[in-house]
Formats: sequence, C-alpha cells, structure tokens
Amino acid sequence: MPNASPVLSTPRARLVLLGLAALLATSGCAQLKGRQGYVVDPALTEAITPGVDNRESVERTLGRPTFVGQFGTGEYYYVSRETRQLAFAKPRPIAQQVLRVRFDAAGNVAAVDRTGLELVSRISPEGDKTPTLGRERSFFEDIFGNIGAVGAPGAGAPTGP
Repeated sequence: MPNASPVLSTPRARLVLLGLAALLATSGCAQLKGRQGYVVDPALTEAITPGVDNRESVERTLGRPTFVGQFGTGEYYYVSRETRQLAFAKPRPIAQQVLRVRFDAAGNVAAVDRTGLELVSRISPEGDKTPTLGRERSFFEDIFGNIGAVGAPGAGAPTGP
C-alpha cells in the first residue's frame, strides 16, 4: 500500500486553510450601510424656486413630504439620512439632508432651506440615571409613601358633599 500523506502536511495547504478561516472570521465585521427617508435627487430639489412653485407643484416634483410642519401646513420637510454600522455596533449617521420648503398664506413657495449633519446633536446620557428635579426618595418611600395619604384632608383626594 502506498504511503498516503495528509492533505494539510504541506505549508501551502496550511496557509490556504488559515486564510480561509481568517476570511470567514472577519466576514462578520463588514460595514453595513443604510439609507432612511427621502432619496434626494439634486436636480429635482434645485428645481424648486420661491415665487414660482406652489404646494401642488412641489408635491408633483418631489412627492409627498416626509412630514408637514407641526403648527399648520406652512412647511414641508424632506428628510434623508445615510448611516454606517460596523458589526453589532450602533448605526452612526454619515450624511443627512433636511430640505425645508416654506409656503406663504397663498400656498406659494416662500423659501427653500437645506441643512445637513451640522445640526445633529449627539446626546450622551449620564450613566444609567437621568437627572431630574424633585425630592430624593428611597425605594421603600416610593412603594409605601402613599399609605395613609389616600383620603386624608389636604392630600388632593375628593371629599364627600
């Protein structure tokens, strides 16, 4: 019977196997890119001109807005955001554009504003607690604090006629 040598006995075979194992291990660390909101077309957004366009022409050109101004219908907002995420980390914004179209009382475009990542704020909470104003109460005071207060005069409970 001929002497059969194992496949992994050559240095080249070991190197290939090690390379495949490293490739498999690092494939989970790929960057994931995401896009949320309105897909911006620069030619269409530049076509919106104050004094010429109105509410209907803006909707025909850009489509329905991402959201409308909270206190009336005087503003349309088109929001676009691109994010990048590495493996299991939180997604980070890499690009953002907010297109605000303001209308006058007649429904004509009064102004078009663009903003980007410069207005995005990073909020970093303090540990596991949110600081609040008010009394410092213990766990047991929170649980048993209302015993005897229910129905007591001056405690805000309704009194009988």
